[in-house]
Amino acid sequence: MKRAFLIMIMISTWITSASPQEATRWRGPSADGSYPDKGLLKNWPENGPEILWSFEQLGVGFASPTFYGGYIYIPTMLGDQGYIFKLDMSGKLVWKAKYGTEYTDRYPGTRSSVTVAGDLLYMLSGIGKLVCMNTKDGSVRWSKELTRDFDGVINRYGYNETIVVDGDRLYATPGGKKNNVVALNRFTGSLIWTCPGKGEKAAYCTPQLIKLPARHILVTHTESYILGIDISNGNLLWSYPWANLRLEHQNTPIYKDGLLFCLSGYGMGAIMLNLSPDGTSVTKRWFNQSFDCRMGAAVLVNGYIYGSGHNDPSWQCYNWDTGEKMYSSRDLFMGPVIAADGMLYCCSEKGEIALVKPEPSGFNIVSRMTIQQGSGAHWAHPVIHEGVLYVPRGMALIAYKIR
Repeated sequence: MKRAFLIMIMISTWITSASPQEATRWRGPSADGSYPDKGLLKNWPENGPEILWSFEQLGVGFASPTFYGGYIYIPTMLGDQGYIFKLDMSGKLVWKAKYGTEYTDRYPGTRSSVTVAGDLLYMLSGIGKLVCMNTKDGSVRWSKELTRDFDGVINRYGYNETIVVDGDRLYATPGGKKNNVVALNRFTGSLIWTCPGKGEKAAYCTPQLIKLPARHILVTHTESYILGIDISNGNLLWSYPWANLRLEHQNTPIYKDGLLFCLSGYGMGAIMLNLSPDGTSVTKRWFNQSFDCRMGAAVLVNGYIYGSGHNDPSWQCYNWDTGEKMYSSRDLFMGPVIAADGMLYCCSEKGEIALVKPEPSGFNIVSRMTIQQGSGAHWAHPVIHEGVLYVPRGMALIAYKIR
């Protein structure tokens, strides 16, 4: 009896350790810019929250940090080579490992962020090298070239998506006529399926994974379309025409309760689509051209969607269900936005971050600060993790205590 009990424990332990590890997501657990942290400050000191530490030995890039297993992973470019930096939670370097040549043309530097699942991490370079590395020491397990291995076509500013991992698969968008979107075995890099999409280039979008009762679908942008793909077999379920002046769509779609929200800059705007319960079709619910966020994304809080425009670089709020515009404010320049614990963190491309109370009645700035560390453009999206606000800028990653 004792022997049988021990065997049962061993089997249970093996099943637990062998089960798939939940992967990190771009812009939070639901890939929608909302973070689960609680007990955060509702206002800041005059000069901003306390700086816990600042790591200022990064290279060039626009990636956000990724958190997994008590460590921080952030990609950067030194010279023309891409590196992953692994830091501990006090900002000390654990290791850095090279993954290959990075994007050095227009706005040079890293674009994608790292995705981590279990003891493996995944990184896509701006020139299309997809690499799987060991989190323990940065050694390479396998790699693929999207242009060489899948006939992918690089867009104007290189590849930009952060890899989506689900179970034993990962998804990437090489672009091109045949292998427009692909699913790979995340342990080996072998091809599982390929979807021709609409045969266009990738459009910088990190896909959204939507899990419906009937099926799971991947939603992403290519140059002129929004695509819905069945992840079980790679079948294109639907496509929705969506082309702007630059054929660029950097923002990940947001999904909730049958509604699919997409927004783009360069003269397009925001659209809300009704997604059918089985995921096989979409119809337009509402459209607003003035909510034309370029690459700062948006967040949904208590039935209202918040973000900034591009042609009109103001902060805006809309009713999620109806599309009614609630306000527009130029009290802060446009940029990325995230949310946590009932507050908005609105980031200006000019280097300010405002703590804003999300109210449809108006843009209510409670506190604001200016980022002093680092240099270069303020394009990277900040991340909140365990009561700390992490702000990447150029060669610096700054950790602010906000709990």
